Amino acid sequence: MKTKWTKRMLATLLCGAMMAGLAACGSSTDTAADDGTAGNDAAADSTGAVVTINVGYENATTEPAAQAAEKWKELVEEKSGGSIQLELFPNSTLGKKNDLIDQMLMGENVITVADGAFLADYGVPDFGIFYAPYTFESWDELWAVLDSDWYADLCDQLASAGGLRVLTSNWIYGARDILSIKEVHTPSDLSGLKLRVSSNDLSVRSFEDLGATPVGMDMGDVYQAMSGGTIDAVENPITSLYNRSFQEVAKYLTKNEHILATSMWICGESFFTTLTEEQQQILMECADEAGLYNNELYDAATEEAEQGMKDAGVTVIELTDDEKAQWVEAAQKFFDEASSTLGWTEGLYDTVKGISTGAAA
Repeated sequence: MKTKWTKRMLATLLCGAMMAGLAACGSSTDTAADDGTAGNDAAADSTGAVVTINVGYENATTEPAAQAAEKWKELVEEKSGGSIQLELFPNSTLGKKNDLIDQMLMGENVITVADGAFLADYGVPDFGIFYAPYTFESWDELWAVLDSDWYADLCDQLASAGGLRVLTSNWIYGARDILSIKEVHTPSDLSGLKLRVSSNDLSVRSFEDLGATPVGMDMGDVYQAMSGGTIDAVENPITSLYNRSFQEVAKYLTKNEHILATSMWICGESFFTTLTEEQQQILMECADEAGLYNNELYDAATEEAEQGMKDAGVTVIELTDDEKAQWVEAAQKFFDEASSTLGWTEGLYDTVKGISTGAAA
């Protein structure tokens, strides 16, 4: 699952030793006060300023993404000689995603994690393809697209049109499945089911087309809503569902893998441009390297979470080939309508599939 990104990171790791001694820490209006290392030329610029960046995310500290964020912090601080400091805020302690993005757009020194559905709302609707059901059949297909010139251009469009800079996209969030109060095998089983989705138009539309009654809701509200009967189901990767103890209030896990999701870590373009080129390179290359660490943790964490669900009395439903085909077919309605309803570029699906399968000209 990591082949293309592993090749990319070989070059990153080879230059890592050279980057470690960089004294590239140009001053910025968003830098923190001296942290006591001003005497170290590798740790601070001539003014003694250190760039401090607040990194906020929803993940609990036990999740792979949070553990990889710790790795990112370690790598950045080591390779920058201390000239860049990452302050980590797990469990949404820095604020919710939308609030953090608002701060970014005002120039604050903030990083958070997002996905294609969120980024599609910031001037580049085509980002939504990464959050659409059954766009990719394998992780290797997804890596091929994320490693393409087409995707690099998409990220530049987001920086220009939306004011947001994608720092890395190679962190596996997981294959998104459905945890429900009743058995679900095919899209027809979603009829009448109140399913929690992310609060964005793309998520709502895609699950309407699959047959559910989608309810936009913050993940922090799901446990109470499901236990109280406000919703009947929730979709997310197994690790996320398990770490939030949703197995206590829903007992059927359908492994339909409707989205192969990666985490896209972003900051404001206005803040990003205050960094030197060397600082930008350190921040992004270390993010990719930490992403590989996250991906190494993913498989074991997923196996542990699935076993934990079984131990809690959850019935895990593995789809037959025929059942999976019904999900893929049901999703086609969404793609047929996406260009007109979501503002996608005409032919976007074919373009992305061509890149992912190696069929692009």
